[in-house]
Amino acid sequence: MKKSPGMNSATLLPEGWNSRQAGDRVMAGLVNICLPEVRGAHDSDFIILDGKAYIVYMANDIQPGESPGWPFVYNALSIVEAATGRVEKTVTFASSGKKYANETLPPGACFVPRILRKDERTLRCFFTSEQPGARESQVWLLDYDLARGTFDDSIYRAKIKTALGVFPMQPGHFYRQAAASGFARPQTDCCLFLIDSFKKIGGRYHAVLNNFRCGLNAWAVLDEELGQFTVLGNYFEPQEAFLSESAVIRLPDGTLCAISRRENGDRNYMFSKSPDGIRWSPHEHWACVTCGTNSKATFDLFHGVYYMGWQETARVRGVPRSVFNVDVSRDGLSWERKYRFETDQSFQYPVFREYEGNIYLTVTQGSKERIMFGRLE
Repeated sequence: MKKSPGMNSATLLPEGWNSRQAGDRVMAGLVNICLPEVRGAHDSDFIILDGKAYIVYMANDIQPGESPGWPFVYNALSIVEAATGRVEKTVTFASSGKKYANETLPPGACFVPRILRKDERTLRCFFTSEQPGARESQVWLLDYDLARGTFDDSIYRAKIKTALGVFPMQPGHFYRQAAASGFARPQTDCCLFLIDSFKKIGGRYHAVLNNFRCGLNAWAVLDEELGQFTVLGNYFEPQEAFLSESAVIRLPDGTLCAISRRENGDRNYMFSKSPDGIRWSPHEHWACVTCGTNSKATFDLFHGVYYMGWQETARVRGVPRSVFNVDVSRDGLSWERKYRFETDQSFQYPVFREYEGNIYLTVTQGSKERIMFGRLE
């Protein structure tokens, strides 16, 4: 991949760098972290502490894939030695009808788990419990005690704060604040997710809120107790482009930039910018991303270098989501292809994390059958 025109920044990659070979080397080192009984797994997130990767993901023991309409989809945490990929322990922490000391989850799928470090002793996991057509979905939170190696026995509803007030974190409340700002797509009772991994900016955790079913994205900040999400700004224009599942990063000039999945039209990714997280520009295409398809992108900053990952329409032996590119840049404008993952096992929904100078990843492979873990570089 050539650098985008109009920029003079020095190349990041050695002469003759082969992105396909680089991707093959990474994939050769990946290991499956799911239990043998798992038949479907997707959409992971993780952090690494003291040499251990804490990986959350949704799984089921019945069939490949996932759906918010499958009540047998649960959320698991696998603790993995970062250096070896050895799984130390796997715990199911959320499932349909699961009883806690203070609450019982209603029937329905447990979807899109996310994880962050709450304090020196505690990890906090978020997930969505949903039953489309039967009730409003709800985002929940549950803490993991690192010293004890167990989850707390109580679970709590996350909250959402909008210009209309403070509410349980449910799709209806998210939708109404956007509708007041001109969002016109039909309302849905499910699929409100924390779709991007948490980004810490200015000392505060920020998150992308996404309703996948109606194509609505917003940038939000967590409160100091890490239980309430305040919507700062929505970005859904142009509405004729059905946009979803964004990833956001802050560029060198301080502006925020979102890369958004598109569900209609050419399905290529589109980009929106904001000076403050409140006001966002209408999405537009970037010349450096062509032939993209509808899958979740990544946007990260490691060691002063931006990493942008996106799914390509090309297929290996007809397999969907079998080509994933990772492009790098110093300025967020001029991009080079560092990795090209091509495999008939699929390569989708990766997550990248830095730990002690190295970058690690998790990724969904197969027909959403397993979560793989390893080192990128």
